[in-house]
Amino acid sequence: MPGMIVAPQPIAVDEGAQVLRQGGNAVDAAVACALVQGVLDPHSSSIGGYVLATVSPSGVGSAAQAHAVDAPALAGSRVSPDMWAGALIRPNPRGWGYFLRGSINEMGYQSICIPGFVRGLAAILDRWGTWTWEQVCAPAARVAEEGFLVDDHLAAMWRPGKGLPEQKSLQDYIRANPEASRLYLRPDGTPREAGDHFANPDYARTLRHLGEAGPEDFYRGDLARRMAGDLAAHDSFVTAEDLAGYQPVPAQAVTGTYRGYEIATSPAPHGGPTLVALLNILEGYDLAALEHNSPAYILLLSRAMQAAFADRNPHLGDPRFAPRPFDWMTTKERAQHWRDRIDRNEEITVSFTATEPPDTTHVSVVDDRGNGIALTHSLGMSSGVITPGLGFMYNNSMVNFHPLPGHPNSIAPGKGRTTGMTPTVLYRDGRPLMVIGAPGATRIITSLLQVIVNVVDFGMSVVEAVAAPRFDCQVGPIVCQGRIPESVCRVVRRSLPVERMPQGHGGMGLVHALWRGAGSERWQGAADTGANGMALRG
Repeated sequence: MPGMIVAPQPIAVDEGAQVLRQGGNAVDAAVACALVQGVLDPHSSSIGGYVLATVSPSGVGSAAQAHAVDAPALAGSRVSPDMWAGALIRPNPRGWGYFLRGSINEMGYQSICIPGFVRGLAAILDRWGTWTWEQVCAPAARVAEEGFLVDDHLAAMWRPGKGLPEQKSLQDYIRANPEASRLYLRPDGTPREAGDHFANPDYARTLRHLGEAGPEDFYRGDLARRMAGDLAAHDSFVTAEDLAGYQPVPAQAVTGTYRGYEIATSPAPHGGPTLVALLNILEGYDLAALEHNSPAYILLLSRAMQAAFADRNPHLGDPRFAPRPFDWMTTKERAQHWRDRIDRNEEITVSFTATEPPDTTHVSVVDDRGNGIALTHSLGMSSGVITPGLGFMYNNSMVNFHPLPGHPNSIAPGKGRTTGMTPTVLYRDGRPLMVIGAPGATRIITSLLQVIVNVVDFGMSVVEAVAAPRFDCQVGPIVCQGRIPESVCRVVRRSLPVERMPQGHGGMGLVHALWRGAGSERWQGAADTGANGMALRG
């Protein structure tokens, strides 16, 4: 059967499908698609960002054999754990980062961490791909040079929103950097709108150069020299030596089981351990006996979410800097502890911890040779910084570190910060059956959970499972999409507070999944209806 690809950006999906049709495998298509996504969705992804993947090569039929590739954004060598202790205003009550005086951790040169995107994609391609680096860079360079129509999603990101008093908009990010202003604003200084044609010839030249010179150029070559000079001139924490020394973090996929399915997902400090913990808790309940999205169902899943995040939030951090491992979070024994508390209707207190912004993206791909890959990548929300002439934005991952010392997620040189990124593959009977992931900060975790349960417990097709309305409960009230009826929410409020979202679609993790039933060879794809994506056969 032919391969299949699904992602939030239709042009990128089409380019990835073309790679499959031209003989490339799933990894070739995913890498090419990710590079195109960085052109089309410039605040969510670029070569200035970072990447996380769960890879299931041909012949792999169990979670234990799957591979994780973690190329995070790492704090530069010039940071120190207490450098922002006097600048903290407050945590962002919406959960995304911390507010500091001058917004120095979220926009501008001091918000940038060492980018891992290029090294990460190169490592994936070198090990499992069949196309050359130059071949996979070519589609993105072409799209950047020819341009594309700005879609409603990107145009909405550029409009000033109704934020909190301390919160900066992407317009603020762009206007703070002359190069970004030149590239992303119209000549009259207004933001571009949906339907405008946008081309980025600078980024096209950068991508062509990178394709010809190879990925090492980004870290030790001409591109590295241009980036390092600009970063140093503006007092960034990232140095030329940081770029030259960057390597992906050694990683092993976190594994678990759920009702006979094996799960391979992302390691700490990402979302995989929390997803496995959630599935462990729910495995002890007969979910299929409950009406889907009934009050009893929403309450049960919400209490399970509270339990898993009660473990995650105070303890999770970069495991290379952690005082002890996190394996206890994903054990069946820990799940039983939480079921006992849920069954006794005990209150579960979840400590606050800020998450990364939801402006991330994802691609899931399978091919006719048995390869599968779930690849999530991001800029955070982008720093707004563009080195003159290079055309791409850097990440703003410093916003996600705890700004005070003493927390597992506090800043340290070379350290990665927590994310909700959860690229995942499910197996059964010796073969992969689901490839799934999403953008959406820590709501990635709870959204993937519900899609998996929808398929496994309720027998939904993958399209039905992704389209079904969702909810989230981490710190604070249960948050429901508008398609969950108020009559249901009214009953749930007798036990836990509920907030209804203005969105009927979106606002959660934007799940993009591929699935084939246990007896089928034909993959089906589903793109989240909260975004503009699609699934295509290759």
